[in-house]
Amino acid sequence: MAAADMQTPVGVWQIVDETGDPKALITITEKDGEYTGSLTKSLGRSDALERRCNDCTDWRKGKKLQGLQIIRGLRKAPESDEYTGGRILDPDSGSEYGVKMRVVDGGEKLEVRGYFGISLLGRTQTWIRER
Repeated sequence: MAAADMQTPVGVWQIVDETGDPKALITITEKDGEYTGSLTKSLGRSDALERRCNDCTDWRKGKKLQGLQIIRGLRKAPESDEYTGGRILDPDSGSEYGVKMRVVDGGEKLEVRGYFGISLLGRTQTWIRER
């Protein structure tokens, strides 16, 4: 991966849960300045390939989780190191939240903050770049 790419969220990221166990791989891509992310692979679940977003309320309802777009609308904030203005889907609940991201640790980690309404009402996860 090129050094310039390491400073953006483009790439494959591993989500780990609160216990440190790997949960999923998310692939983030960029097109025309918009960053989107899809669930590449569920980890640690025997039914991962068959799971569907049954609680989604939009066009993703009933779609398989594998390959499903869960991040949309992110853009690089001017004069900032954050990517903002996006939405992130929790496929377990079907709920969608605001999201902002920031690449940290020389591109090795991604701080992902999902929130309801304003950024103060949310939580941050740290995702790890896959090699």
